[in-house]
Amino acid sequence: MYFNNVFIGYYVLIAFCGLIVGKFIAWCNIRIPENKKIFSKEFFKENKNGLKLNYIFMIIVAIIYVCLLYKFGIEKEDVLKNLDLIKFLILTPMLILAFSIDSSHRILPNRLNLTILEIGLIITFVYGISNVNMAKDYIVGMFIGALIFSVITLLGWIITGKEAMGLGDVKFMVAIGLYFGANTIVEISLLAFVVAAVFSIILLFVRILILKKKDDYIAFGPFLAMSAIVCIFLPSNLVLDSFLSFCKVISNQIL
Repeated sequence: MYFNNVFIGYYVLIAFCGLIVGKFIAWCNIRIPENKKIFSKEFFKENKNGLKLNYIFMIIVAIIYVCLLYKFGIEKEDVLKNLDLIKFLILTPMLILAFSIDSSHRILPNRLNLTILEIGLIITFVYGISNVNMAKDYIVGMFIGALIFSVITLLGWIITGKEAMGLGDVKFMVAIGLYFGANTIVEISLLAFVVAAVFSIILLFVRILILKKKDDYIAFGPFLAMSAIVCIFLPSNLVLDSFLSFCKVISNQIL
């Protein structure tokens, strides 16, 4: 039986790999915020406190892995043609990890950002072997990610006198820009801002009117990570085209 020209056995295999990777990511989710070594003998011991969380990570990663295989398929004759699949199999668990850590601790660790960046540079180099223009686009994506969030951080500091965006978010966007290229990193930014704005309004309403308390800081990293995962599966330029169409409609209404 085949799905999208891929034998069903591959889906079973990649789902199993997803379970293993999910288990490892759950371990990283505990160790990284505590600044402890990841590769240690303790990894092979059962972590009773994190058992439920482990299952959540395992299931999420397995599902995403199956979806990635369905989207990109497998090219048996040319390994380089599987680079899109390979890079996102590597990236998505780290995006999930970034989402979880920033949600819980409000920080995107340098260890994680540097790992994403280093692997991205290696993958970009491999792309450059067969397609220099594609590699250039990924490098440009890295600089665009840095530019967008550096400008936002600088303007926020000038206007409000405090950080509008954490440096961890800037480093994170620099790193993942290597995986998505120029256009998609802009789409990720747009989608993240829109989702964050809607979520923030709802959350502020709940906190102020229902819970009767205020908290003016909402971590932005989870929205970036979530938007990056979503943009992997969306058609190319869909977010950007939708945003431009929306702006056009608004401008026509005003004029």
